[in-house]
Amino acid sequence: MHAVHPALAPHSGQRESLLSSATLGWSGFGAEMFGIAAGRHRIPGMKHHRVGVHVGRPVNAICRCDGMRSSRIQAPGDVDVIPAGLDGEWSDDANCTILSIWFADDFVRTTYDQLGLNASDGQIRAQLQWRDARFQHLVWALRAELEAEDASDPLYAESLCTAMVVRLAGAEAAHGRKRRTLSARTAARVLDYIEAHLDERLSLAELAALAELSVPHFKVLFRETVGIPVHQHVVQRRVERARLLLAQGKLNVNQVALEVGFAHQSHLAAWMKRVLGVTPREILRDHARH
Repeated sequence: MHAVHPALAPHSGQRESLLSSATLGWSGFGAEMFGIAAGRHRIPGMKHHRVGVHVGRPVNAICRCDGMRSSRIQAPGDVDVIPAGLDGEWSDDANCTILSIWFADDFVRTTYDQLGLNASDGQIRAQLQWRDARFQHLVWALRAELEAEDASDPLYAESLCTAMVVRLAGAEAAHGRKRRTLSARTAARVLDYIEAHLDERLSLAELAALAELSVPHFKVLFRETVGIPVHQHVVQRRVERARLLLAQGKLNVNQVALEVGFAHQSHLAAWMKRVLGVTPREILRDHARH
């Protein structure tokens, strides 16, 4: 199922789309890289929340939103948070590059409801030139995903964006720490489900539902139980399943890729090289020699 990306409202100033998540199957959130010409830019309020991250060389900028004004040198990693419905205006003295990340209000509300945040805490507030090391780490990971020739499973991007939304609220799933790990029965149910559905597109929501937990709490408890994040576990299991199928020699690389849930053989090859340090063809050659 492809994500429905929000249509950008009319804006002043020249901009060019460099990269977009529109074809990656992300749902409830998205990202786009823009090259923006020097000058004044105004974007009217939109239905979704948006985060603009400066990723190019520093420029002098004046920013306005919700009665706030910031005159600064805009450096890589600087973040402007513009909640749904608010206008934003920027004046840059040179061309710049911005990574724009958006979150549907339903995606945000669901995440905050699952954390048990009240109405005053569970909302995104306007911020200009915000710098947060943890948030930047998530942004750079999402940028790498956007730039990759073969993107990961959408589960990875969903994990990153859920963590971003939590961070924007200044919230941690602290009360989820009362149960440090999944019960043995719940862990087995989730892991068995993953094994049985590796060839399908998995989501955090369906896995969390199996554990009868909210998505933020499930992510924390899964990592505490298994030792790695859920998206990383899924990728590792897909790669290991692919390795076994290739060693059997009954299917070609493309067939194996589809059998274990990768989009195509180059997607499988990229992840197999990253996880195992070998390519599918190297495994096939080794099987043929023996």
